[in-house]
Amino acid sequence: MISVVIPAYNEEGAVGATLDRLKVVLDAAGYPDYEIILVNDGSSDNTRAIAEAKGVQVISHPHNLGYGHSIKAGINAARHEILVITDADGTYPVEEIPALVEVFQQGYHMVVGARTGSHYHESLIKMPLRRILKWLVEFAASRKISDINSGLRVFTRSHARSFFNQLCNTFSFTTSLTLAYMMTGKFVTYVEIPYEQRTGNTKVRLFKDSLRTLQYIAQAILYYNPLKIFLIMCITLLGIAGVSIVLGLVLQLKSAFLLGVGSILLAMLVFAMGLLGDLLRQIMDAQQNRDQDPPL
Repeated sequence: MISVVIPAYNEEGAVGATLDRLKVVLDAAGYPDYEIILVNDGSSDNTRAIAEAKGVQVISHPHNLGYGHSIKAGINAARHEILVITDADGTYPVEEIPALVEVFQQGYHMVVGARTGSHYHESLIKMPLRRILKWLVEFAASRKISDINSGLRVFTRSHARSFFNQLCNTFSFTTSLTLAYMMTGKFVTYVEIPYEQRTGNTKVRLFKDSLRTLQYIAQAILYYNPLKIFLIMCITLLGIAGVSIVLGLVLQLKSAFLLGVGSILLAMLVFAMGLLGDLLRQIMDAQQNRDQDPPL
């Protein structure tokens, strides 16, 4: 009925306990023919051996390719349409999976566990970055989002695979998945879950992965709604134009007045580029829809 995909990189301290807890939960829920797929992403410790000893399906990469790449590999290998992803480090309460699946079966395209608790909010450095990224993702998706990159989610294999080309191969995978679903009109909801203390050290590189997330947010806007980002640029240029023209007239500065006029002309050019980008998106969507239509 369901496939659970777990990416793992050097998680020997937690992976065994996580798999034991998960098996107990899935057995108690009575899911027929469930499968657990652990993707060992080039671990240099005993992660692979421990997972194999637990009797789950193990996919091993010869070297580390990234969190998102591992999830994609697990999704491709899954036999069932309903997918659950979680982490191997013990932070996500796998006991909440049946409740998330139950909500998913009410007609949602994706159900996400929204993290709560002191272990989620513990870092004074991470929280400001999370708030900035959250605001940017909410701006891109045009809706409130409880948790932009939670790693405990339920969705379908077919929908996720349709977005593979637009999804990040690193830690930004879940953020790009959120944007892909929301910016294409999919039904997404959030269920609060307690976030637990991880076992071992985090693999997230805060600055580098934050920059990569910003990159994928910009790419998602350009891919799904390019006019939005061009409108921001237009509004910025028109603001500069208004200030420059006022200063030019008040202070009799010819250069400021010319800067204002130039900014208006540039705003018109940027807006035209945005219209072309949006037209290109519509053409691509129409072509994709034709490719997906069954032959008569």
